[in-house]
Amino acid sequence: MKPKILVCDGMSSDIFNKLKNNENFDVYPEAKNSQEVVAKEAVEADALVIRSATKPNQEFLDKCKNLKYIIRAGEGTDNIDKVHCKEIGIKVSNTPGANNNSAAEHAISLMFTLLRKTAWANSSMQEGKWEKSKFSGNEMTNKTVGIIGFGRIGQLVAKRLTGFDPEILYFDPYASSHSVNYDNITRVENLDDIFKKSDVITVHVPLMEKTKNFITKNHFDLMNSSAIFVNAARGGIVNEQDLIDALKEGKMKAAALDVFSTEPLKEKTELHSLENLVLTPHLGGSTAEAQYRVGEMAYHQLKEFFNNGNLLNEVRI
Repeated sequence: MKPKILVCDGMSSDIFNKLKNNENFDVYPEAKNSQEVVAKEAVEADALVIRSATKPNQEFLDKCKNLKYIIRAGEGTDNIDKVHCKEIGIKVSNTPGANNNSAAEHAISLMFTLLRKTAWANSSMQEGKWEKSKFSGNEMTNKTVGIIGFGRIGQLVAKRLTGFDPEILYFDPYASSHSVNYDNITRVENLDDIFKKSDVITVHVPLMEKTKNFITKNHFDLMNSSAIFVNAARGGIVNEQDLIDALKEGKMKAAALDVFSTEPLKEKTELHSLENLVLTPHLGGSTAEAQYRVGEMAYHQLKEFFNNGNLLNEVRI
């Protein structure tokens, strides 16, 4: 019997069609934008290909008696109960590196949105106003950029920014070396130094137990009032209430969030009421190029697992 593959949360149509046309797989109709359909169809599935919307927790997994394999089409796997997967023999893989360029570029786009006030200027123009003097901004050139987490994405951010001649600081206790060929880059040993010295701060650490509420009021209190802050990594790393309070109190000029402690963020919250906060709906990996790459990797992983018994890019507890 062919393994049944359920593709959730959207995927490149080219890759989805490639899966459907593979005679070795029985691919469900794509369960896009409907968690009710995902939960129903997953009960009979042998494998799931998911992004961030589907959350295979213990209750979900215990209903999936045939499930052998979950592929996270992306890098972060915090939406999967990996401990329970291990207990009941479900393998978990991800697609490391496929989203990196898109995630780095989105973080940088948010930096420039804050520096040049383009989101607010657009809203003003949509209302028929011409408030040129109100939206005078700042350059990136010669600023100090603090990067929290200097793995693949953090390093890409640094590389992409080098043309603007910033001073780059990074904090990462686990990064023993880096591949960024740039003179004005310095590793700092204390996270506080990032907040004390940076004009622009961007977060690029994974969400795990030790990074939950990693950034709090104590850090925001150290910031220059003219500095900006971006989190396009994972929700839950930054204490959202502390960020809200810091923005209200003028501890920083502005901030941008692409990720949230609860997703999707559909209900109005205090985050929506802040004039110096830009929000985007977890768009870091949402480019056609990134989705094609993650799809290609997932397709290859499924073939290797079901046809050859090989497990690629396994995520371990």
